[in-house]
Amino acid sequence: MTVGYPARKPARPFFSSGPCAKPPGYSPEKLATESLGRSHRAKIGKTRLQYSIDLMREVLQLPDTHRIGIVPGSDTGAFEMAMWTMLGARPVTTLAWESFGEGWVTDAAKQLKIEPTILRADYGQIPDLSAIDWSNDVLFTWNGTTSGVRVPNADFIPADRQGLSFADATSAVFAYDIDWSKIDVATFSWQKVLGGEGGHGVLILGPRAVERLESYTPAWPLPKVFRLVSKGKLAEGVFKGETINTPSMLAVEDAIFALEWAKGLGGLEGLKARSDANAAALDKIVEERSWLSHLCADPAARSKTSVCLSVEGADADFIKKFAALLEKADAAYDIAGYRDAPAGLRIWCGATVNAEDIADLGPWLDWAYESVKAELAAA
Repeated sequence: MTVGYPARKPARPFFSSGPCAKPPGYSPEKLATESLGRSHRAKIGKTRLQYSIDLMREVLQLPDTHRIGIVPGSDTGAFEMAMWTMLGARPVTTLAWESFGEGWVTDAAKQLKIEPTILRADYGQIPDLSAIDWSNDVLFTWNGTTSGVRVPNADFIPADRQGLSFADATSAVFAYDIDWSKIDVATFSWQKVLGGEGGHGVLILGPRAVERLESYTPAWPLPKVFRLVSKGKLAEGVFKGETINTPSMLAVEDAIFALEWAKGLGGLEGLKARSDANAAALDKIVEERSWLSHLCADPAARSKTSVCLSVEGADADFIKKFAALLEKADAAYDIAGYRDAPAGLRIWCGATVNAEDIADLGPWLDWAYESVKAELAAA
């Protein structure tokens, strides 16, 4: 090693992009436990599930026109549920600029066999949003967790669209303003900006999505956990805390803790302010280092949550060593880029991270960079 340890470590070195850092001040002992060991269909279980839905609506500033349901399978399960229950009524356009968007392309083309129109962009870039045909149903990722690229806003979605807009919004909700009038379907999980636990997804349906569900029956069979319609009508209970299958009430209580924490910050505005401050702190680190750069060069399309960085001269082996050194020193956990992405770093800047910990990370990035370079030079 050619350089010594920096003077101070991040107090909370949790920079994983999912599951993400828990809210500051969190401990399992602070969770309400009265619902544990009870049926989720008992009054206490349904009450707590409905309370979590009410909190999500309040913090997200979601209008009454949109329904919220808790579903199995994290964000992936929620988005799959939307695809399998609603696609096929119209032509489909899929947008892909990172691995999860590519996953929806694969499912649409190879599983549902609906031959979508595909608009792609390389990692770090975004497709031409003006090229979308909105007579189609359109699937997109609001914030590309593995590429650090996001849509700047919802202006590209026309109010008079014929197709439905499907937004995988798992790294976006609670961090950005979302014009819900432009969103027919949105999905996310608690494990991102809220720092909750994985395993449960959240499905948000606007009125046009409900109309689709009640007027269209897909050509393919639907597994039980995907079924949102009964006798031609929306299963309203799913959006009132009556989950399709058994949820983890411990995960629900964990999400309630995070949502109450968010409410205490001032709700969405407080969450956005924290995420913005974290992204700004990381921007400062990048600007001060010639060997570090943003994978997404366009600030308007750059994520403020899952920030992806390029390291000069680094390949996958370099990044592996880089991240391992920081983890061994307890200075930063889980900051290597996603396995399908270009070799680089990925640092979570969502609201549960503290800006001072981002600032304290800078010298440790220098230390790891110089250390790995020295090791490779000596080999």
